[in-house]
Amino acid sequence: MLRDSRAFSGFSSNDVAKAKAFYAEQLGLEVSEDHGMLTLHLAGGGKVIVYPKPNHEPATFTVLNFPVKDIEDSIDSLAKAGIQFEHYEGMDQDSRGISRGGGRLIAWFKDPAGNILSVIQDS
Repeated sequence: MLRDSRAFSGFSSNDVAKAKAFYAEQLGLEVSEDHGMLTLHLAGGGKVIVYPKPNHEPATFTVLNFPVKDIEDSIDSLAKAGIQFEHYEGMDQDSRGISRGGGRLIAWFKDPAGNILSVIQDS
């Protein structure tokens, strides 16, 4: 029934202007705005909606993952853009925030509304 639907995902932000600057300027994504909502235009044609929510509470899980060819180069570039990487208790992370505890390498960071994002080594 929905097999051919061009589905998209979305999450909220408490400040759309800050979100727009973050996603466009710091992450370098193409971002459009319509009716007070943002559309993040992802590689391959994917889209994610960021919508305003005054009583926004960030999710306690990763809402958006960015597969990258070289996680260390990506972290260097993002750090130069002002991105700070998260460190979680109980996770096998190095000083840069890369989880090396088995499986694909991954590092987490947050957007201005506290939403959790990641870069993950593309295998």
